[in-house]
Amino acid sequence: MDHSAKTTQNRVLSVKMWPPSKSTRLMLVERMTKNITTPSIFSRKYGLLTLQEAEQDAKRIEDLAFATANKHFQNEPDGDGTSAVQVYAKESSKLMLEVIKRGPQEESEVEVSKDGDIFFDISGGSRAFIDEEEARQLLRPLARPHNSFTKIRFSNRSFGSEAARFAASVLSSIKDQLTEVDLSDFVAGRPEAEALEVMNMFSSALEGSKLRYLNLSDNALGEKGIRAFASLIKSQNDLEELYLMNDGISEDAAHAVRELLPSTGKIRVLQFHNNMTGDEGAIAIAEIVRQCPSLEDFRCSSTRIGSEGGVALAEALEHCSHLKKLDLRDNMFGVEGGIALAKTLSVLTHLTEIYMSYLNLEDEGAEALSEALLKSAPSLEVLELAGNDITVKSAGNLAACIASKQSLSKLNLSENELKDEGTILIAKAVEGHDQLVEVDLSTNMIRRAGARALAQTVVKKHTFKLLNINGNFISEEGIDEVNDMFKDSLDKLVPLDDNDPEGEDFEDEDEEEEGEDDNELESKLGGLKIKQEEE
Repeated sequence: MDHSAKTTQNRVLSVKMWPPSKSTRLMLVERMTKNITTPSIFSRKYGLLTLQEAEQDAKRIEDLAFATANKHFQNEPDGDGTSAVQVYAKESSKLMLEVIKRGPQEESEVEVSKDGDIFFDISGGSRAFIDEEEARQLLRPLARPHNSFTKIRFSNRSFGSEAARFAASVLSSIKDQLTEVDLSDFVAGRPEAEALEVMNMFSSALEGSKLRYLNLSDNALGEKGIRAFASLIKSQNDLEELYLMNDGISEDAAHAVRELLPSTGKIRVLQFHNNMTGDEGAIAIAEIVRQCPSLEDFRCSSTRIGSEGGVALAEALEHCSHLKKLDLRDNMFGVEGGIALAKTLSVLTHLTEIYMSYLNLEDEGAEALSEALLKSAPSLEVLELAGNDITVKSAGNLAACIASKQSLSKLNLSENELKDEGTILIAKAVEGHDQLVEVDLSTNMIRRAGARALAQTVVKKHTFKLLNINGNFISEEGIDEVNDMFKDSLDKLVPLDDNDPEGEDFEDEDEEEEGEDDNELESKLGGLKIKQEEE
């Protein structure tokens, strides 16, 4: 009996010792803030932190100390919290002293996520070159033994060879604990030879790490840069997110990426925005995409891809049945690429965001896409088809597609030629869309009737935030009418200061003629609804 009671008492005691209560943790933060802001021999040497900076540092220190101590507690064989409390106090004291010696200069940031991951970030502040001494100062938290960092971001700082050599030694010591690495924009302005040397050092240091996230964007890599990272890329078998944006990914560089990636089965996010890939490079990327069955987010916008590359990508994407977000904006797919994409969209039922602006789709491509989407992607939230030479001819199919997407929140059809007739069809199509937040039909040759119809439809929606119909042919009377509709919520209407009332074939219509036009359009819309119900 006595032994049982003693055991129970010990269990209660261990629970009380760890974890500390919320009030205890707050009390520690307050005490550290006071210590950091109290003048001392250190403050005379290193400077005194402001109260605001000290409060931020104290909270960060407590988060880090708690995370370290809690990890220690979980690994204790006997489950007693005494040693965890000691680690908590020791870690807090050590980190506080580092902050005091560092002085009032917050060069890096540390965040602790809800799941316990600790994120080290030096991207804040001005974009700058850093030398070895600055690297030692910036990376001091990473160089501490037994730190718990799992995510790092080195972007916005340009590493020279000496700084990179020190950084590489630090990264090599912690690579086994890292899951996310962001090296975007980290050699800006360096000569090519030095930049490639830096990339090789970082690559070798991180070789063998088990990353789920890797960002090498904004480094003007080209094929040489991709191959400089060969040892890192070739060692990654668990990547879930890969970003190679604005990297000079040419045909040869794209082939190098395909060659070096050892495994793509787990990749969920793949982004190649703003490269000079071209058709041949797109074919190489398509081969990668074809091997990404888990892909959910694919971006290959502004990559100079024409019809041949567009068709290759479209066919590869058919194998990505989990795809949710597709961004192919600002390429030259043309009608042929649009028709190929339509076939692909018919099987991508989980899509929630589609960005296909500036693809030269024309009416034929737009109609094919509209018909495919009418039977697919029921939960679509974002649809962008700006700048595709879409006219009234394909507005009926497009409106039917839009009407079927009740979850739609953002619609961008700017820089087309929908005119009044197409605009009124679109306005009717979104009447029942309770989630609609933003609509952009700027630069569409819209006049008074179309502007009024669209404004009347969206202004009544409680969720709505922004309508853009600027750059059209709306008369002064029409502008006054629209402004009056939004008089109680002017922030929801883009200013109509770039309209041309005397635009192409403009004639000042009287109210009777406008009424007849509206009736004719309503009749056409009735046919649209019947067609949708039949399908």
